[in-house]
Amino acid sequence: MKITSIETILAGGRYLFLKVHTDEGLVGLGECGAWGYQEATALVVKQMEKLVVGLDPMRIEFIHNALARNLHFRGSVTQSALSGIDIALWDLKGKALGVPCYELLGGKTREKVRIYVNARPPKGSDDIVGAAKSLVDQGFTAIRFDIGHPSDENGRCGESFSALVNRAAKRMAAMREAVGWDVDLSVECHRGMRPAEAIELGRAMAPFRPHFYEDPIPDNLEAMRTVIEECVIPVATGERFINPMEFDSLMTTTKVRYIRPDMCVAGGLTAGKKIAAEAEQRGVYVIPHNPLGPVSTAACLQLDAVIPNFEIQEYPMSAGRCRLDREMKEPFRIEDGYIVLPEGPGLGIELIDDIDKIFPFQGMYGGIHLHEDGSIVDR
Repeated sequence: MKITSIETILAGGRYLFLKVHTDEGLVGLGECGAWGYQEATALVVKQMEKLVVGLDPMRIEFIHNALARNLHFRGSVTQSALSGIDIALWDLKGKALGVPCYELLGGKTREKVRIYVNARPPKGSDDIVGAAKSLVDQGFTAIRFDIGHPSDENGRCGESFSALVNRAAKRMAAMREAVGWDVDLSVECHRGMRPAEAIELGRAMAPFRPHFYEDPIPDNLEAMRTVIEECVIPVATGERFINPMEFDSLMTTTKVRYIRPDMCVAGGLTAGKKIAAEAEQRGVYVIPHNPLGPVSTAACLQLDAVIPNFEIQEYPMSAGRCRLDREMKEPFRIEDGYIVLPEGPGLGIELIDDIDKIFPFQGMYGGIHLHEDGSIVDR
């Protein structure tokens, strides 16, 4: 079997899917993760296509090495393209052999995958506590909420140190009171704090037992080491890392408890398995990052199935809604806060036909956020 072409599909708010076609008619499905740069990533995929056409798609490790180690420059866009191709090759190989990817990765260690969902109020409302209660009523046992980044009428973030810490700590207290003590609550920060703020807020939140404290500060190993050691509560980070070496540095230089590899950025399933294996030896647990689409979710589930040090899986759903259900031919089966592992070959899912026409690509590019004094806010 030989690779004949790679097709890219831009769809929805920020999706870049791809299909690896072969001369035997088998097609592998992948997804790329540099979501603010999907058009650029699509161009990189077409450049990589020139390198892999004619190769045997079953040689996944060889192709992964060729794309990761043979190019002069590296970066998130390049690694996202590589990741999408890698995921598609695993999907293709599973289909060729008639088994789920998890059988090729060592066999499943669990039958279902626990998920957490986002507490976000419906459009036009700011009732995040009510949104959390609704999710608990639906049977979810793990919920994440955002500390929030309020801005004034000019769009500037003017909170003082004390105001930020007090506001976010009060939100944590209200959320805990709303959902009770048997629900796991995690806190999303989007790298929006300075180390001193992150440390103080972590200490203030400790009595409310957060499951994990996600990305409290921007990616800086030395600063992150200090935050992890001094803020008390468990930190989870690594969603922007683009290869296993970055995770190695994080786990070597800090006492991080949870890492967040993104299958669509960090190198696909090939890299994900290696990252998880190193983390297992260090007693570090894995919470795969997953803000994107059905293929990203399916790839995460295949990894979750096989690694002993799996913690919990991010599932892109909020306010009782799940966009993935409208994008797949058969939705994931969710029962009591778990996804039952798909049993079909490869990734075990299919996208709806003409997804790019039903959900035209819009592009999501973020924005520029400013402090009150006009300086840039980290996101």
